Amino acid sequence: MSKLKSLPIALTIAGSDSGGGAGIQADLKTFNALGCHGATAITCITAQNPKTVTGIQPIRADMVRKQIEAVFAELPPRAVKTGMLFSAEIIRTVADFFAHGKQPPLIVDPVMVATSGAVLLKPSAIRALKSSLLPRAALITPNLDEAKFLVGRNLSTVEQLKHAALELYERHGCAVLLKGGHLRIHSEAIDVFYDGRMMCELKARRVRGVSTHGTGCTYSAAIAAHLAHGRKLFDAVQLAKAFITAAISESYKAGKHPVLNHQADTRAR
Repeated sequence: MSKLKSLPIALTIAGSDSGGGAGIQADLKTFNALGCHGATAITCITAQNPKTVTGIQPIRADMVRKQIEAVFAELPPRAVKTGMLFSAEIIRTVADFFAHGKQPPLIVDPVMVATSGAVLLKPSAIRALKSSLLPRAALITPNLDEAKFLVGRNLSTVEQLKHAALELYERHGCAVLLKGGHLRIHSEAIDVFYDGRMMCELKARRVRGVSTHGTGCTYSAAIAAHLAHGRKLFDAVQLAKAFITAAISESYKAGKHPVLNHQADTRAR
């Protein structure tokens, strides 16, 4: 019998999106596209589609912990990402797990604000995120709205993004990828990366006229996938930027809605 190919394992700890465009579903599509075996710990079940969220049912925190423990017992991941964690209790449960022993790199996508603008985390959960989980991260990936909650002010220029990235690094001790895709002052989508040594702008052509669901989930999942393959953090971020740009620019329609194409950029694998 021929020897089976071995794939690196990446774990996502996030919510389920019944529409298939974001959350666990987007993460698994990304892991598969980038040659990883995807494992999951589901934090909540959502009833949603690209237009709206009609319901959220959280999973008990102890069950979230059991899912993570089950994966680590037999499918030890080389990288982990978090998405929608929903509650302070779940956030503290995840943080507690990663506080013990040597753990793989943790990418925290601090899902706090829905595309509609609705705040998804209560103040107690935001406090738990800041105090217990962000200090455990290798990298955090806030968008503009999430960064506003983390630093307490609006951000509208690239220079302001850089100051915010520096502030978040100094406050939490983790590298920062501050996503500026919603800045409308440039023809490019500009993100800012800072790891305590290097401040860099990552630029890509802005894709006009396409509004897609799940870009943040996919971006952070792509970073985790590249880390699972053994790449350095900044290299993983650069490759993930190329991956998400291609997924947006080559998006397709499902029903009436544009959907990210996770198979678009073979160069980013």
